[in-house]
Amino acid sequence: MSLATIEHIHCDNMVNQLRIEVRLPEGHWSGDVSRSRPEAIIRIEETMPLGRGRGTAKISSSTDLSQELNSHSGVDEVRHLGNNRFEVDIAPGGGGYIKPVREAGVIPQSPFEIRDGWVDWTIECSADKSRELVQMLREEEIPYRVVSTRSTGSRMLTSRQRAVFDSAMNEGYWESPRRITLSALAELLGVSKSTLSVQLHKIEGVVLNSFADEVRRNSP
Repeated sequence: MSLATIEHIHCDNMVNQLRIEVRLPEGHWSGDVSRSRPEAIIRIEETMPLGRGRGTAKISSSTDLSQELNSHSGVDEVRHLGNNRFEVDIAPGGGGYIKPVREAGVIPQSPFEIRDGWVDWTIECSADKSRELVQMLREEEIPYRVVSTRSTGSRMLTSRQRAVFDSAMNEGYWESPRRITLSALAELLGVSKSTLSVQLHKIEGVVLNSFADEVRRNSP
């Protein structure tokens, strides 16, 4: 997957952060699986649409969901990654982002969690887009709960930096020990190792500068 293939919504400079819980419809693979195991916490680490209503998703769970995933008609194939982590191929119509999210043109942040049929999304975009999404949920009569909404000011990272940041986080680049090397991450993103190194350095600088005062306040 190259960075050029990653689509992001273009927001205005003033970014609104909306955290919203939405009940996934019957037939949606992750909604159904989580409803069948209400005690489970399903974490969607990464998703990728493949066209024609299909897609893939990397997930982890607080419990083993092998049987539920393998038996759901919305899942074509399940690959076990160990430690209750799976990669699933989603069948056409098996469930991706729901219609109001697609039509509003917003992209929830990854990772996100699903419990007992309810997905917890954080979405950053303009206030107008947030209102548009909520209105569409009402019109479609899809149950939802707005958890919080706030203005976050100017965007911290560019769209491309955000794509690199999400991939690095999801793949465990900043974990100790690392779950992915710089070379492997560069190959995943379709960029050279030197280019990715520069991008990561810029991202780290922005994040460190943004939280430097908080680190000082909360450190001896």
